[in-house]
This record gives sequence, C-alpha cells and structure tokens, in this order.
Amino acid sequence: MTDTAAPATAPVVYVLNGPNLNLLGMREPAIYGHDTLDDIAGRLEDRAQELGLTVDVRQSNHEGHLIDWLHEAQAVGARAVLLNAGAYTHTSVALHDAIVLYAHASTKVLSKRGDLRDGEAVTAIIRNTSFEGVG
Repeated sequence: MTDTAAPATAPVVYVLNGPNLNLLGMREPAIYGHDTLDDIAGRLEDRAQELGLTVDVRQSNHEGHLIDWLHEAQAVGARAVLLNAGAYTHTSVALHDAIVLYAHASTKVLSKRGDLRDGEAVTAIIRNTSFEGVG
C-alpha cells in the first residue's frame, strides 16, 4: 500500500469562509444546496492530499477573524488563500485592505446573490481567479 499522505511540510492553502457559511446545507438549500461546510472541507482535504498540499479550512461570522487569518496566512507563507467572504465581499473595506496587503495569489468565491448587494469592496481588488457558484 502506498502512503499518499501529504508530507508534514506540505505547502498550505488557507480556505477561509465568512458569515453564515456555517449554515450551508441548512440555509436555503434550494439556493445553496445540501452540502454542509464540513462536506466541502472533506472534499478539499482529499483533493489537497492528492496534490501534496495541506488545506486549513476555517469559518467565522466575524470580520476580524477573517482579517487575522489573512495576516496569518501571509506570515506563515501559505501557498494560497481561497476566500469566500460571504456578505463581506460587498461591504468590507477592512477585508479589502487585508487582501491588498497579502502578497500571494488570492482567490475569491462569489455567490450568485451579488445582485442583493450594492457595494463591491472586496470584489474590486481580487487580483487573480474568481469562481462563481450557484449559491
């Protein structure tokens, strides 16, 4: 049997999830689907292991936690950050500033519900790839 576990020093990818994403699978499943955040995290961890990476999946309903985690990702030299900022995507100047300061590749996940928000604080500064989903 071959050991496919990522080495202890495998590059880390931070996966940061914002407000209300802890309710995935329960909150409006017709829009957001039935998968929970734990379901998604499990799939990300499996794929990361295949690629020789480590993922650090986190969720908070508090803007400051997301900012602290972005700072931490930079401090530890994370390979990348996958950020689903939730509603903060459209309103957070502070999160915008933290992303601008992050020197590595930034990736954002947008929901299709962007039409409900007027501002685009985070969206305007994402430097690399954006993925749009159905929820």
